[in-house]
Amino acid sequence: MVMDMVEVSTQDTTVMAAPMAVLENVTKKYGAITALDGLSLALRPGEIVALLGPNGAGKSTAVRLLLGLSTPTHGTARIFGNDPRVAATRTRIGAMLQVAAVPKTLKVGEHIDLFRSYYPKPLSVAEIVRIAQLEGLENRLFQALSGGQKQRLLFGLAICGDPEIVFLDEPTVGLDIEARRGLWEQIRSLAARGKTVLMTTHYLEEADALAHRIVVINKGRIVSEGTPREIKNRTAARKIRCITTTPASRIWEMASVVDVQVADGATFVTAGNVEAVLRTMLALDDELSGLEVVAPGLEDAFLALTQG
Repeated sequence: MVMDMVEVSTQDTTVMAAPMAVLENVTKKYGAITALDGLSLALRPGEIVALLGPNGAGKSTAVRLLLGLSTPTHGTARIFGNDPRVAATRTRIGAMLQVAAVPKTLKVGEHIDLFRSYYPKPLSVAEIVRIAQLEGLENRLFQALSGGQKQRLLFGLAICGDPEIVFLDEPTVGLDIEARRGLWEQIRSLAARGKTVLMTTHYLEEADALAHRIVVINKGRIVSEGTPREIKNRTAARKIRCITTTPASRIWEMASVVDVQVADGATFVTAGNVEAVLRTMLALDDELSGLEVVAPGLEDAFLALTQG
């Protein structure tokens, strides 16, 4: 059961707030295929949630349910306490989807004007252009935009109505580094203003940099949930890089070692208890050099969680 009141933990503050959107014990089936299997998720005001998982894990299905584009086979989907299909909720949300299709023969400014007309209290054209980094493109046809410019326009259309919840599906695909970092700042700004952001991304460094909370799903179920640091810490193994005369076969015999690789004269060791392994290695080779110890990254944690 999803709690009516939940604790919101961001980088700056911890408060109590009611969820803005909820999936409660949701199962979604497409014939014999189960896309979601008893999944529960709550989205809170002012937080950025990254929904991660391999292809086919159920991420898109979860987003479609919250947008009211699909209905659960079992369980409940709610936004602002209502069915997502209720028309009144549509003016309070924004979405940037990879499957979105917009007229190619309209200009950027015309797209913005059209989408603004759908909302009772939209942002100004100038504000949308600034946030989406569309300056100088207002009179360009959509079909003449580069891939990155199209992404920025779709983001601008998603925030036209000054929504309370924003769904972002792979928002930075096709963006160069500068544009990507600029969009990150705008996403952080949305959360700072109390907006709720649910994003899917295959860029794990993006989730690490932006998300207050990461939800990892696999085969329709949540397999881990927490802050980026908590997710990474659940993968206990750390990596050692060093130059040593100790043979790999001897290192494999040490307790908690899960992998040993030798390449370009260096030895790479993955172990659960790095400190104990290092003490043994130093005792065996007092000339060990080039030592580096690397904590598990989000990619390591993601692979461990989704590949067993």
